[in-house]
Amino acid sequence: MRVQTSKPELTRTLLAVLSVALLLFMSLWVMRPFLGPLIWATMVVVSTWPMMRAIQARLWGRRGLATSVMVLVLLLLLFVPLSVALSTVVTHADSLVTLFNSLSDAKVPEPPQWLLSLPLVGESLGALWHRVAVDGFGPIVSMIKPYFGSSLKWVASQAGNLGLIGMQFMMTVAIAAILYLYGENAARGVRGFALRLAGTQGDQVITLAGQAIRGVALGLVVTAIVQSALGGLGLLLVGVPFAGLLTAVMFMACLAQIGVVLVLGPAVAWLYWSGEPTWGTVLLVITVLITLLDNVLRPWLIKKGADLPLLLIFAGVIGGLLAFGLVGLFIGPVVLAVTYTLTLAWIGDRMPEESEAEAKQS
Repeated sequence: MRVQTSKPELTRTLLAVLSVALLLFMSLWVMRPFLGPLIWATMVVVSTWPMMRAIQARLWGRRGLATSVMVLVLLLLLFVPLSVALSTVVTHADSLVTLFNSLSDAKVPEPPQWLLSLPLVGESLGALWHRVAVDGFGPIVSMIKPYFGSSLKWVASQAGNLGLIGMQFMMTVAIAAILYLYGENAARGVRGFALRLAGTQGDQVITLAGQAIRGVALGLVVTAIVQSALGGLGLLLVGVPFAGLLTAVMFMACLAQIGVVLVLGPAVAWLYWSGEPTWGTVLLVITVLITLLDNVLRPWLIKKGADLPLLLIFAGVIGGLLAFGLVGLFIGPVVLAVTYTLTLAWIGDRMPEESEAEAKQS
């Protein structure tokens, strides 16, 4: 009796896998122009989904009305300001260079007495202030200048891409509207794929990814909006020129986790150099308060959105930003959160038990 070999089955399986891989590659190639807007729209919709459901409940359960409101909100509060910020920075790049170069000749008076009298940090801040007053901002400007020049070169290179950026924003809004309308079906499909791929753990990973996106959106975007808004109000209060432009730069700096000091620090120096020490001190106090607010507001919002280690979130934010650009602010934490969850699930009950000495220390 002749025994059948498994070679035909192996060949058929191999060809099936290659066919599926080819179809996936071709699909991604066709969808390549839409991948960026699709990723952005997914991040935005996942982050704002609870808000949309709340609006829908107030609009008699009408999903179409809620979607229209959310699209309008996205245009007014997110995409229009970001587009204006990019175009403003590109348009006024020369003014930024002039303002930055003028800091080399800026002079700062000796530290005020109230700063020296501060407990714990007064002497250190007074010594640092005195050093700047003696040496000027020349050494600081020389240290920052290479990075500042590289940043402005990148901004200038985007001048010809403003139309493309605007088109991508509009595509993102259109895809977001579709996801708002049919979000449950899309989520069901993604969860079904995850269940098919990894069972219950796959479904948990999808849920955790959504929580990570929401936590990052709350912690980073909301904090950046609050910080840049307060910084812009401070610049208007003390009469610094180009307040709108500097507010746009602050917003992008806060998204990139650089903070408001990049803008408000030179503004404080300019006020002292212009013979306005009172307003310079006022803006300095505002700068310190906004910087301290970042250490309180951002961790609280992130923990509220996703119950994940803060170190994991921050590493994902910085690493994602460097690896994928602005959208990496969301992709990085999601990737690390999924990896973290899968690692814990894989370890399972193999984790060694805590010893008595470690339990007493904790």
